[in-house]
Amino acid sequence: MSDDNANDLPPDRLAIDPSSDFFDADKLQRGVGIKFKDRVRTDIEEYCISEGWVRVQAGKTMDRKGRPLTIKLNGPVEAWYDDLGEDAPVAKAG
Repeated sequence: MSDDNANDLPPDRLAIDPSSDFFDADKLQRGVGIKFKDRVRTDIEEYCISEGWVRVQAGKTMDRKGRPLTIKLNGPVEAWYDDLGEDAPVAKAG
């Protein structure tokens, strides 16, 4: 894989919570599209392609620190950068 192509793929794991070790503002600013179980999702809080899971908010419930409670869903995950348009390379397990 060339360096250009590697830069065009989102990371294996990414989170939108700034307190997470997997938060990366620069990558999030580009816009990351997520497909989970063959459906494009816009409510993903965190994902991991290699382990095959996503975290989504569990309703409007908050923890005692005011952060949304999340649930972990297992299944195939695909990610791409929105700023690359329709033919963006897709990062997926396999």
